[in-house]
Amino acid sequence: MKTIARVLLGAFLVFAGLSHLFWARSAFQAQVPTWVPLDADFVVLASGVVEIVLGLALVFLVRRRVAVGWVVAAFFVAVFPGNISQYLTHTDAFGLDSDTGRAIRLVFQPVLILWALWCTGAWAAWRSRASRTDRV
Repeated sequence: MKTIARVLLGAFLVFAGLSHLFWARSAFQAQVPTWVPLDADFVVLASGVVEIVLGLALVFLVRRRVAVGWVVAAFFVAVFPGNISQYLTHTDAFGLDSDTGRAIRLVFQPVLILWALWCTGAWAAWRSRASRTDRV
């Protein structure tokens, strides 16, 4: 089950990354907060490349999956301000043309973080390490 979930998350990230580069650049640009001191198109292209790399890492770096899980979770945390900004500025993108739709999307970002930690075993590895430390 975890393997399937990991591969699905990897495929999702590769697809999202490709959409950053090719067919949804303007929609992703709408999510880049105005306070980010970089060109919005650069941010979209760079994050698309990162998503592709992370997606491929989830699928192919099985021996490093715990580390990859933490990096993917950190990436989802890093892009969360863009989702918050989209909600606060009432910016329409990806069919999210209401505050309700944008708020529902905000709920799913923590789900993605938990998904990355669960399907890679990162959360279990951390819990196991923490319990060993408690016993010492």
